[in-house]
Amino acid sequence: MINQILSQILKEKGIGNLTITKSDRPDLCDYQSNDVFKISKELGKAPQEVGKNICERINLLDNFDKYFEKVEFISPGFLNIKVNDDFINKEITKMKENKKFNVKMPEKKEVFVVDYCGANVAKPLHVGHMRTTIVGESVARIIRFLDHKTICDVHLGDYGLQIGQVIYAILRDKKQIEDIDIKYLDKVYPEVSALCKNDEIVREECSKITKELQEGNDRYRELWKKILEVSVSDIKKNCDYLGAHFDYWYGESDAYSYLPEVEKLLVDKRLLVESQGALVVNVSKENDKKEIPPLLFKKSNGAYLYASTDLACLLQRKKDFNPDHILYVTDLRQALHFEQVFRTADLCGLFPKDSLEHLGYGTVNGMDGKPFKTRDGKAPKLENLFNEIKDIFISKKEENRNLSDEDLDKIVNSILKYGDLQNSKEKDYIFNIEKFSDTVGKTGPYILYTYLRVNKVIKDNNYESSVLSNKIYNDIDRNLRMKILDFEDYLYLAFNNRNPFYLADYVYDLCLLVNNFYQNNNISNLSDMQQKSDWLYVLELAKMIIKQVLELLVIDIPSKM
Repeated sequence: MINQILSQILKEKGIGNLTITKSDRPDLCDYQSNDVFKISKELGKAPQEVGKNICERINLLDNFDKYFEKVEFISPGFLNIKVNDDFINKEITKMKENKKFNVKMPEKKEVFVVDYCGANVAKPLHVGHMRTTIVGESVARIIRFLDHKTICDVHLGDYGLQIGQVIYAILRDKKQIEDIDIKYLDKVYPEVSALCKNDEIVREECSKITKELQEGNDRYRELWKKILEVSVSDIKKNCDYLGAHFDYWYGESDAYSYLPEVEKLLVDKRLLVESQGALVVNVSKENDKKEIPPLLFKKSNGAYLYASTDLACLLQRKKDFNPDHILYVTDLRQALHFEQVFRTADLCGLFPKDSLEHLGYGTVNGMDGKPFKTRDGKAPKLENLFNEIKDIFISKKEENRNLSDEDLDKIVNSILKYGDLQNSKEKDYIFNIEKFSDTVGKTGPYILYTYLRVNKVIKDNNYESSVLSNKIYNDIDRNLRMKILDFEDYLYLAFNNRNPFYLADYVYDLCLLVNNFYQNNNISNLSDMQQKSDWLYVLELAKMIIKQVLELLVIDIPSKM
């Protein structure tokens, strides 16, 4: 934030369009510019001559003392900048007095459809579903914080082969419709899925059932509705626990009515070509570095596929919402699928490709290093996982047994979510329940504890809103204030990269500085009331930012720990 302010000030004063960045050596300066080399090359002059000239011009500015404490040229070509304490405190005050911490809002407000969770019905959610749900919800919250509009859609997989497999089991087992529950679905889905791998007759029968369901078979649709009802109830319960809330619970089935219109659009644009009886769209480009195979729109037997329904869903979203952006939060293994769909959508004029984004994330892996799968029935179920982590957390300390269920649920959520979001979304990670349940180091409970500790200090000192003076009292104090001022930069890093990792990293570093500040500055025993008020002011703002970042990371704060 401050680096942008300083860049703009220098530009307005005729110094030049200097790029100013946060210093990686805070012991030497707050900010720096490495543009001297670039400017000297453009002017055909030595870097030392150019650097010293820029430095002198900055130091001669009429309002130099309003912003800067010291600006110096360091050979061979760097400008080191230390900002004025009064300037820091004025910016801190602006943050404290603004409900969104004086973050600059985008000039254009846009509409984002965020597609995440994407659970397949007939299967209970497992640990692998956790990541899409947490990342998607956090990304949506970050977008909304910047005053854009979000439309969140779960986009259920409710019309695929797994439905045919479960209907096959129901018919085989002669189950009554009222006997179909989540426990039954949990049992038969992996069972029939495994059977289909080894028995071609069963596999063909399940495919036939799926196709007939999609064509409107009344008996199958009745069973499908029951499977959907049971599954969605279970999915909603788990999503509610994780704090994920959707505007729409659409599924593949909702896009089916748009398929004829999409097919006509592809035909009119002469994009559909026949290949071995199937209909495909060639999406490869001459400059592709690797082969991009054609998108398979319709199989030779007339059946549609995921790519077909994803295109139909795009048409549905265009008609219903006309969004500026559509974000898909799924794992990276679907990158090729979305590249094919996005290219096809661009070619047929549905959406420009740059408005469609696949936020591919790494997989959540078991201790064997392989991604969890529901079809083999071995992945930890989310509901079981919640309870297991709760038990482990309770066992860590005797006092944890006295926490309310509500507080325990919030702490369990923090363990899961922060354990996930502290990894950049593209990174695979191994799900280790002991590590996730740890309450020290870079963990959710550490951040919650910091918040509660600061809150107690503020309450114990009967702090009420005050005016911040222009003083900064020591380096520990200054480091904390500078980190507070970094909030906007990290927020925009998270937004521009669609990656909550940046905020997870920021809030941990902020908490480290808050704890260091608290441990080294005895606020309660201060006799200087102005200094005491200033420090409580800074702690109050730090607390507010921690709370805001936790909210953006979908983490609720317990009443105590």
